[in-house]
Amino acid sequence: MDYDLPGWLNLGLRWLHVIAGVAWIGASFYFVWLDNNLRDPDPPKDGVKGELWAVHGGGFYHSQKYMVAPAHMPDHLHWFKWEAYTTWLSGFALLIVLYYWQAPVYLIDTAKHAFSQPAAIGAGLAFIFGGLAVYEALCRSPLGQRGLWFGLVWFGALTAAAYFLSKLFSDRGAFIHVGAIIGTAMVANVFLVIIPNQRKIVADMLAGRPVDPRLGAMGKQRSVHNTYMTLPVIFIMISNHYPMVTGHPLSWLLLAMISAGGISIRQFFLLKHHGKIRHDFLFYGAMLIFAATVVASMKPKDKVEISTPVPFATAQAIVQKHCVMCHSATPTHAGFSAPPLGATFDTPEHIRTYAPKIRERAVLSTSMPLGNETSMTVEERAQLGAWINQGAKIP
Repeated sequence: MDYDLPGWLNLGLRWLHVIAGVAWIGASFYFVWLDNNLRDPDPPKDGVKGELWAVHGGGFYHSQKYMVAPAHMPDHLHWFKWEAYTTWLSGFALLIVLYYWQAPVYLIDTAKHAFSQPAAIGAGLAFIFGGLAVYEALCRSPLGQRGLWFGLVWFGALTAAAYFLSKLFSDRGAFIHVGAIIGTAMVANVFLVIIPNQRKIVADMLAGRPVDPRLGAMGKQRSVHNTYMTLPVIFIMISNHYPMVTGHPLSWLLLAMISAGGISIRQFFLLKHHGKIRHDFLFYGAMLIFAATVVASMKPKDKVEISTPVPFATAQAIVQKHCVMCHSATPTHAGFSAPPLGATFDTPEHIRTYAPKIRERAVLSTSMPLGNETSMTVEERAQLGAWINQGAKIP
């Protein structure tokens, strides 16, 4: 029995990661919206900072936010934490299964840096937890109290990390590690600040001690940070489907531009929660994302120009040499028991059918072969592209 353990672990962990992520992001977005839509209670209520009446699913809901803590602690109190913890734990497990266990396939690009597998894993972990250390240092510094400036410095640090990662790892490996830095900072906000501070508030209240309002303010600060980081990390989760971004020579810049566009769009909705309609933030976000598409389209052309007709035999030989080891009904590559995405190049008809995808991945973005493991040359890519551009004809 040919049991594909990495493949099934990948599927199960990715599914869990998506489910938990939807729950975490949904809860986070809801509570940010709720906090921004609270109104002064009418009539005033002791200790209540704001309240909201809402209708959903045929029922009416009445939410109240206390300035510090309610006078009496209810018997049932839900803690929103496992949504975040499960998202990070499943994501980190997925990182191990896909990018660390199979580092020679998915993480290491010898054309960029000839890492050994342990060295590549060590470098990846250093970026993730080093990024968390930088984030915590910034939060605990005086800069942490200056929202805009903190955001700019942290955004700059993430952009710098994206730049260096893009020079060290495979295209997909670089992006996923930027996402891991952001996701780790986000879950650390929950694990190290928000939940511990809430526990202190509850303990003080039950013991009859005065509750320090700074504890709630610190939690609110980290929650705000998380809501701005959410859209960039979601984009990174799906970025491997878009090699024109991940495989671009300026991939780090494209990631920064698209992320900044997502942050601007998020700012529009945050202001809208307060009843302030600022369409300029939507415009800024759209322009940043559009500018990213322009930059992506300006990728320098290869120096090799092919003007003479390229026969199918030449294209087929290139595909056989660099692609069929994975993209075959019976892959010979150790990392695959089935062809990725079901794409097989075993016959001339298959090669012609997938010619547009081959052009996208192997010619335009150069994201395939993964990590350029087989050392496909610029000349070979140019020949393959010329055959496709000339009509992808087969005998």
